[in-house]
Amino acid sequence: MTGSTLWDLVVWRAARTPDAPALIQGRESARQERRITFGALRRRAERVAAGLYERGVRPGTRVVWQLPTRIETVLVSLALARIGAVQSPVIPLYRDHETGHVLRRTRAAFHLSPGTWRGFDHTAMAHRLAAGLPDPLTVIETYGALPDADPAVLPPPPRDAGAVRWIYWTSGTTAAPKGVLHTDHSLRTAGRCLATALRIGPSDTGSMAFPYAHVAGPDYTVMLLLHGIPAVLLEHFALPGSLAAYRRHRVTVAGGSTAFYTLFLAEQRQLPPGRRLLPSLRLMAGGGAPRPPGLHHDVVAELGCRLAHGYAMTEAPMVTMGDPLEHPEHLATTEGRPPPGMEIRIAPDSGEILLRGPAVCRGYLDEPPPFDADGFLPTGDLGRLTPTGHLVVTGRLKDIIIRKGENISAREIEDLLHLHPDVAEAAVIGLPDTTRGERVCAVVEQPPDAGDLTLAEVTAHLRGTGLAPHKLPEQLEVLPALPRGATLRKVLKQELRERFADGPPDAFPPPTDRELRDQAGR
Repeated sequence: MTGSTLWDLVVWRAARTPDAPALIQGRESARQERRITFGALRRRAERVAAGLYERGVRPGTRVVWQLPTRIETVLVSLALARIGAVQSPVIPLYRDHETGHVLRRTRAAFHLSPGTWRGFDHTAMAHRLAAGLPDPLTVIETYGALPDADPAVLPPPPRDAGAVRWIYWTSGTTAAPKGVLHTDHSLRTAGRCLATALRIGPSDTGSMAFPYAHVAGPDYTVMLLLHGIPAVLLEHFALPGSLAAYRRHRVTVAGGSTAFYTLFLAEQRQLPPGRRLLPSLRLMAGGGAPRPPGLHHDVVAELGCRLAHGYAMTEAPMVTMGDPLEHPEHLATTEGRPPPGMEIRIAPDSGEILLRGPAVCRGYLDEPPPFDADGFLPTGDLGRLTPTGHLVVTGRLKDIIIRKGENISAREIEDLLHLHPDVAEAAVIGLPDTTRGERVCAVVEQPPDAGDLTLAEVTAHLRGTGLAPHKLPEQLEVLPALPRGATLRKVLKQELRERFADGPPDAFPPPTDRELRDQAGR
């Protein structure tokens, strides 16, 4: 299958095990669940592709889709891969501010919407945004009926696995998200390496509790297609409610990020000693956020499974991953080793992690190539390689906050805070948080004679700008003046992090059940 497209892999798997289960839409009740086999996945995706083709989607057409984690979303994504369209997935938590940016940057011809999802009308938002775009935008509401037509109308499938057909979005170091350019080949490589690292076998059952619009979506799909194993999809991840589906289908591989580990561990601790939360679970795996060594040991000891944590980014969905059979100390204190073909270099002057390999993106949308003279991608993260070849991430150069596995640009929130009349200067920082990984803290300096500013007022202002809810600050600090360096007058954020790391007890609210569902699991 080397050099083949994602659609080639769909066809290959459907021919080998057409009747094997591929995706299960997990629900608390078994009667509400839906499932699809690999054969049906290929057939239905091709019919959806034909339906989209009849609506005007062609090879190379740019399509933004903003859909939750459902079987229908996988069908839409595979249908676009069958056509050879350029698809740009957007998590459904995004609102006017972020979605408008994506539509403008991609100059998309289509927006695929779930309609009203969890109380928010995405179709109305898309039409609202379309009115201000320079190019026409066709809005298609995909739920409850997917486009459907006879596949005979379709042109031949795409053949070039190296063509850019995916645009993912990452906050990076700037206020505006950057469009990351991927190919079928880069995403297939990442998925194959992930399956190898996790030692996936024919008896495994996976789970997708994260937003399918993340770059991990196609990677996980590649893993399922390569090995012919099923996965449970969870549109709304919440514990203990989601546990029924995990148990019913005997999920063996679960996880997503540090927030998921913490949630599962909290549920385990409510059970009597000796009773396992998920008896079938052999492995928790994930990445995307710092993971304390102590948390690793607690998961292994209390959940009774292995924990393999890795390092990845939107630009390179699979960089390193812990091997479940490695020594526990390697698993607890490092991010694992890179797979064959992934090269990691540590910049001697700064300690920045540099990457090169087939799973690395092609660059950024409408921006100069980011690679150095040797073809390595600067990550903005700091790290070191151990004598055994394991990667240890020690910090980051780029000013982002990783909250429950989501990258949040501090600059983006700062720019919006500056629009508030009672804010003269603002610095947004990430502070350590046992549940979130990091919490968002806004530190502001007010103009003279300004009234007292509250956290509720700040979040209401940011909501009014259309900022996604998961980016809202949980902590507000007001200072007479922000600390600044003597030369360039840059805000000394490290000083702020040290000052407010612990925070007063009432500085930020404890996570609610809905927050854990919405912002950790989607």
